[in-house]
Amino acid sequence: MNHIALTEIPRLYTGIAEWAACTIYVLNLKRKLKGPSLVAVMCAACLLQCGIQLAAGTFPKSLWIPGMLLAIGLMQVYFMITCEVTAGSAGYYCVRSFILAEFTASLEWQLYYNAVLSTQISEMWLDILVFFIVFGAVFGGAYFLERKHIRKETITLKELLFVTATGVTVFFVSNLSFVYSNSPFSSQITKEIFNIRTLVDLSGLVILFAYHILRQEMQVKYDLEAMRNILQSQYSQYRKSGESIEMVNRKYHDLKHQIAVLRAEQDSEKRLAFLDEMESEIRTYEAQNKTGNSVVDTILTGKSMTCQRHEIELTSVVDGKLLNFIHVMDICTILGNALDNAIECVIQIEEKEKRLIHVEVLSKKDFVVLRFENYFEGNIQFENNQPATTKANKEYHGYGIKSIKYTVKKYNGWVTIDTKDNWFKLNVVIPLPRED
Repeated sequence: MNHIALTEIPRLYTGIAEWAACTIYVLNLKRKLKGPSLVAVMCAACLLQCGIQLAAGTFPKSLWIPGMLLAIGLMQVYFMITCEVTAGSAGYYCVRSFILAEFTASLEWQLYYNAVLSTQISEMWLDILVFFIVFGAVFGGAYFLERKHIRKETITLKELLFVTATGVTVFFVSNLSFVYSNSPFSSQITKEIFNIRTLVDLSGLVILFAYHILRQEMQVKYDLEAMRNILQSQYSQYRKSGESIEMVNRKYHDLKHQIAVLRAEQDSEKRLAFLDEMESEIRTYEAQNKTGNSVVDTILTGKSMTCQRHEIELTSVVDGKLLNFIHVMDICTILGNALDNAIECVIQIEEKEKRLIHVEVLSKKDFVVLRFENYFEGNIQFENNQPATTKANKEYHGYGIKSIKYTVKKYNGWVTIDTKDNWFKLNVVIPLPRED
């Protein structure tokens, strides 16, 4: 057993661990590559990662850090080639992968060393057995644990710096005794060196995972707050629309009486034609959606007036009574956001005859179905199952649809989005309440 250098983990194992740790996240992130091309890149990355580690093992100790940086750089490139991530997100997952790899390789070699001391099994077979057990258990557990907590997200510079600083600190402390055996914080006892390395790597792994969970919870709170603000805004718009429509109705009700008086007078045909035109215009503004639900009526009428100003044709077949069981603010959120998104899309179309929006609210078996359709030109890219924005400021994009999904979920419903033949379709399905 004297020939076993405990602190010197085989470079091949380190390379495999680094590749496997990256692959855990690659399989859980949204990928650019699929099928044979993805497999080819994975195999090439594994060979390169192991090759770099084996080559770095021949470097003098003064080049140990550059050798590690080279390996980490390859991990970063692996993420950038295979996944749809920014450089910041790739760096974030690269650090987490590196610490996971360090812990796994350290744990495997430590358990192998202790197993060799306590058994008489052939070292080669024992090495293979421990390798597959430890690597399979750690990376298999990491895969299923991470898949529940990974989503496409933007990593800020501060978050990247924090994770990087944590990773550097963990790596430095865990390898201090190996590189600088004479420092006040180092150990010269072989078993202690490895205990320190494994436990420090484990601590770093736990810290980074806890931080990942924490920032996701903070993002969820941020999303909820943004959706509450949008919901409140939609409700405020609904109230203002109701007040404005009531005022318009009063105004044109008075004008109708004035026109009736003028008609009773003896006027020329030209004056009558002029009055006919005025009355026609009044009917345009007077026309309201009568759906059986006053909230739906107000929202549709308000949005119809917006569409008229922008020369958008809005048609609707709506049974508002079907939505009577839904809270007023929730109706505002669903209808308001869906129509605002549709208006925002079609208003960009230059040909006015193509500015088309259609709304339906109907029942199907035991469900109420809300359909929002609008014409669009060009291609729509999707991110996280919702349309990607073309706006410069992407931070606050997508909360309209998120608000709809969040609201619909409260009623055990769901939302689907589809595009076909230049028509964007947003479908909301909500179970009708059971009658007791």
